[in-house]
Amino acid sequence: MNSDTTLGRLKRVELRDIWLSEAVDFTPWLAREDNLALLGETLGIDLELEAQEKPVGPFRADILCKDVGTDSWVLVENQLERTDHCHLGQLLTYASGLEAVTIVWIAARFTEEHRSTLDWLNKITDGSFRFFGLEVELWRIGDSPAAPKFNIVSKPNNWSKSVAHAARAIDEAELSDTRRVQLEYWTNLHTVLNQKKGRITGSRKPQAQSWMGYSIGRTGFHLGAVMIRPKRQIRVELYISGDQAKVLLAQLQEQADAIHQDLGYSLVWEELPDRRDARVAIYLQDLDPEDEGDWPRQHDWLADKLNDMHRAFSGRVRALASGG
Repeated sequence: MNSDTTLGRLKRVELRDIWLSEAVDFTPWLAREDNLALLGETLGIDLELEAQEKPVGPFRADILCKDVGTDSWVLVENQLERTDHCHLGQLLTYASGLEAVTIVWIAARFTEEHRSTLDWLNKITDGSFRFFGLEVELWRIGDSPAAPKFNIVSKPNNWSKSVAHAARAIDEAELSDTRRVQLEYWTNLHTVLNQKKGRITGSRKPQAQSWMGYSIGRTGFHLGAVMIRPKRQIRVELYISGDQAKVLLAQLQEQADAIHQDLGYSLVWEELPDRRDARVAIYLQDLDPEDEGDWPRQHDWLADKLNDMHRAFSGRVRALASGG
């Protein structure tokens, strides 16, 4: 490196210098798609916004999202100050109200007692609940715009343990625009599946969610079609859940060459190291799942790949030895 090269210096920026109010400034900023994507990258979760300031019991949740991969609730509560008992009480109320949920508590600073409380909650609760604590910082170099940084201070010991689908605490009669599009998207896919007359049919009831699952004949395995709007992609996957998922994935991966030859294309083998589960997937990139004009192409691709994956994996999955 040239010794004359001038490097900038990171300078910490006070949160209140950028966001004067949690409700008016910080929450709307965080709810933007690109900022939720940044938060999701930190957590290892694909997030999709459902609502802001949504009533849950006696309180109003700052941000309510869905985990795209599991369709479970993710509730985000934020503070521009250090953590306090009031917000901790709200989080516990939200957890009881939603029954199955990931709680994300964002604050300028976590006290040791509140960090320890989240660690304890993660220890004593089952897979229906996950608690994250994140500190948010702002930094800039010289006169550059302030850049956010999320630091995880508390997370579940095995945060990817199987999460039961969230209780439908939000009134499903009032579908958001996003959920209406999702419902129509899968309805159209099921029409295409029925037209193709393959092993995967459109007999399942379409759901207003970001994914649809289909049986492959063995507990702990299912085929899935997933739309990931923030990443502009869709995927078809063989999803493996449970304590033996990594071992079972490894057994299948020993047959990868034969599977790829059967399919005529390669798959992505994803161990998901931060989760208990695993998957094998193929992606279609650079598209907009909300572009109805492109739906015929997307649905034709999804239908073909679902039937391909069923053909390639159904017998192999049933023949697997126990992963114990």
